[in-house]
Amino acid sequence: MTQPSYLNPELPIPERVQDLLSRLTIQEKLGQFIHPVNAIPRLGIPAYNFWSEGLHGVGRNGRATVFPQAIGMSATWNPALVKAMGAATGDEGRAKFHETLRTYGETNLYQGLTFWSPNVNIFRDPRWGRGQETWGEDPFLTGELGAAFVRGLQGDNPKYLKAAACAKHFAVHSGPEKTRHSFNAQVSHYDLHATYLPAFKKLVTEVDVEAVMGAYNRVLDEPCCTSKLLLQDILRAEWGFSGHVVSDCLALSDIHGGHHYTSTPVESAALALKAGCDISCGCTYDQLGEALEQGLVSLADIDLALSRTLATRFKLGLFDPEEQVAYAATPMSVVGSKKHRELAYRAALQSAVLLKNKNEILPISPQVKSIFVTGPAAASLDVLLGNYYGVNDRMTTLLEGIVGRLPEGIKLEYRPGCQWTQESLAPLNWAETEAASADLTIVCAGTSPLMEGEEGESILTAESGDRAKIELPAVQQKFIRNLAERGARIVLVLTGGSPIALGEIAEMVEAILFVWYPGQEGGRAVASLLFGDAVPSGKLTVTFPKATADLPPFDDYSMAGRTYRYATREPLYPFGFGLSYTRFEYLGLKLSPSRASASGFRATVTLKNIGAVTADEVIQLYLRALETRLPAPISQLIGFQRVKLKAGQSKTIHFNITPEMLMLFDEDGQQRLESGKFRLIAGGCSPGARGLVLGAPQPVSAEFQIP
Repeated sequence: MTQPSYLNPELPIPERVQDLLSRLTIQEKLGQFIHPVNAIPRLGIPAYNFWSEGLHGVGRNGRATVFPQAIGMSATWNPALVKAMGAATGDEGRAKFHETLRTYGETNLYQGLTFWSPNVNIFRDPRWGRGQETWGEDPFLTGELGAAFVRGLQGDNPKYLKAAACAKHFAVHSGPEKTRHSFNAQVSHYDLHATYLPAFKKLVTEVDVEAVMGAYNRVLDEPCCTSKLLLQDILRAEWGFSGHVVSDCLALSDIHGGHHYTSTPVESAALALKAGCDISCGCTYDQLGEALEQGLVSLADIDLALSRTLATRFKLGLFDPEEQVAYAATPMSVVGSKKHRELAYRAALQSAVLLKNKNEILPISPQVKSIFVTGPAAASLDVLLGNYYGVNDRMTTLLEGIVGRLPEGIKLEYRPGCQWTQESLAPLNWAETEAASADLTIVCAGTSPLMEGEEGESILTAESGDRAKIELPAVQQKFIRNLAERGARIVLVLTGGSPIALGEIAEMVEAILFVWYPGQEGGRAVASLLFGDAVPSGKLTVTFPKATADLPPFDDYSMAGRTYRYATREPLYPFGFGLSYTRFEYLGLKLSPSRASASGFRATVTLKNIGAVTADEVIQLYLRALETRLPAPISQLIGFQRVKLKAGQSKTIHFNITPEMLMLFDEDGQQRLESGKFRLIAGGCSPGARGLVLGAPQPVSAEFQIP
């Protein structure tokens, strides 16, 4: 008997897809449009669930390596490390998928190879609970790190995908969570193209991300999953996207239920399918049969959408013999392996950002003979995880990490001290007395995933996942203030997925180390940094405002007044900021040639470690328009490199500046190289006086003309 073409691995995927489509009945086709797609027993095709999570390691599917939350990974400014994390996630996903398939004969929710990550939305407002899932507030950095993640996750095999990545949420989706099912994001075409779309464009046009997820909200009056502008004009026509589009979960029901854009689920299903949404998470596409009967969609519409999701399954090798699929032999030994644990540890080390270090209190001196550890984050497993997480049997809390590294002979005591958001009912707090008597007090505080996350995830607030205020909770402020007033020397270790406004607390403590949600190795990494086994090198990828009052209205999607690119108010901690245990000096930014041309130019800067220890520095390159007719950010990141230097060592760093890096957007969202006068700035922080006040190195700059 001749083998059907769809089962022949030697044939091109489009030919195999068309052969399979020709063999399916209409009912069989209709069973392939909601994320748990039906089995087709007569053709030997098993059921498959498209919904899997891999934000910072395989999520919601049992044991896996838990890497730092995405916002923490972004603070490494290390695309190679992010790529390695994506590759490890893909390896573990492959091993778990095939082991489950061999054991049970099928896989289920969260057990597939289509991972709905990364989240490349812009973290435009620090109140957004899901900002922790993103790569920060900058479009260029988000694109670079998101692309690295996709490269790692999808692999480099010429025939098969290791796993399929999904760029989400397309587009202009950055909170508030409580109105995401009905909100209409009114944005200028300038902001749309200059801020909200660049990272998506990079993932589509440069690294062939396999899937894109349509967001819940509307953009310029169109629900994202039915948007002609987004899905047809931009994604397919302009960018040439050939993968599949999936809706966010239950987003198609919002078309009629939240946005009232259509009257019935049948109309919503037809509109979304014809717009280019190929598969639905959870709802509404069960009405496609009726839409077909009513003539609202055609069989050609059905086949086109199905051909895209089938193509993904073919690329993953799901219709091929295991022995022919390059990744099918990935052993279970990779899951939580020593190699992956060390990768998680290295990521946690590089993600931590030193915000203050008065009188070089860190690393902890050998003269310190007693340490008191306190605060709600110290013994918390939750703060290691963030959201969309996996679990592991070797997770190290901050307290456990400190105790594990503690030199013998140093006295250590621990008390919780205070809760996250609620006052203690105890009439006496012994922690305040014990902290005052210790040589050093390590307060582990900040925010927890119980306080921020997706809609409905935060259980310690009433904000539906978002934060109403970005200030450190009052109960924690009071606790730290009481410790300081009693004379405690405080090192503040802050956990969180978003900026925290500290107010006077920032002045009361000796040092501040912001560690995000650092993953399973978080405690070990933090201890290594505190005791000087490693040197902090993380840099902020979000601006820390001084107060909630400094922020524009949360539901205003204009970028005016937001992020380092457009905000004019002085921040608490600026984008790109982060201290070290050494000091760096920037010397002599030079441009060759001195005028931009069709081929761009080269920039060189010399970096010197003028301190006493080997350390990494992240060199950041910013563009500032001085004279131009087009709207432009105050400054914008166009390049960066992570460099390791020994004490006293200098190194000259080269940047190739392409014309694309220098382009600006006009009011219509068109990008072009505009004549004018510009300044290039190289330093260890975004340009501005605040970074220098806090201890960032003096930047160097050079001006040039675009003729």
